[in-house]
Amino acid sequence: MSTIALGARRAGYEIRGYMRSPESIFFTFLFPILMLALFSTVFGADGAQSYGQNLPPLTAAEMYLPGMLAAGVLLSGLQNLAIDIALERHDGTLKRLGGTPLSPVSYFFGKIGQVAATGIVQAIALLLFAWLVLGVALPTDVQSWLTFVWVFLLGLATSAFLGIAVSAIPRSARSASAVVIPVTLVLQFISGVYLFFWLLPEWLQNIANIFPLAWMAKGMRAVFLPPEYAALEQSGAWDLGWVAVALLVWLVVGLVLSRLTFRWIRRDA
Repeated sequence: MSTIALGARRAGYEIRGYMRSPESIFFTFLFPILMLALFSTVFGADGAQSYGQNLPPLTAAEMYLPGMLAAGVLLSGLQNLAIDIALERHDGTLKRLGGTPLSPVSYFFGKIGQVAATGIVQAIALLLFAWLVLGVALPTDVQSWLTFVWVFLLGLATSAFLGIAVSAIPRSARSASAVVIPVTLVLQFISGVYLFFWLLPEWLQNIANIFPLAWMAKGMRAVFLPPEYAALEQSGAWDLGWVAVALLVWLVVGLVLSRLTFRWIRRDA
């Protein structure tokens, strides 16, 4: 079979296996929804409010939705794959796959297919929850949704390849979650997911801008927040061109690192 055909079959297997894992479903699908509901309840008691002079009032749910969508992409890609592949390496799954005709490229194809499927479903669930339950007004123009699609897909691909690369770091299954989850949690706090980005010190914003999550969150804010809110950004604009550049750079970095570091068996095992 061809590399693509093997990858497609592997993607189907990965999706079926993923749906049999309750803990993975919780953290990927329900965690962003629960966090959006929590922040909307805690900070939304006063209803819609303006977050700056001459800015249209927004509810807490409207303010936090872009960040939660970006966090969902990170959880679906980087965190999910980094832990999953580290576990497969520890329990011997990768060693057994290394003795089959499945190439690393087909394996990557299968993992990215699983991330794409689960990430899309998770984003749809989060948007429906925000719209139907929390009353968030979603964009009505085609341009905003086109921007959402390319930010989402580019962010998802970037997160997936970075997840494959990061999976080489944990030395055991026990350390996988301990290594990956704190990193992704810190990135969420400094990248405008749980804390409004413009409230962070400038030096911390500069550090966050090194990493892709801050650019994914910025791209989502450009889609779901009124254009006037661009004034709160560090540069005073949405900078969608730079969002694309930053994510493409990290996509290439993740692709190169994943191919260089991926092994069916750890060399130090």
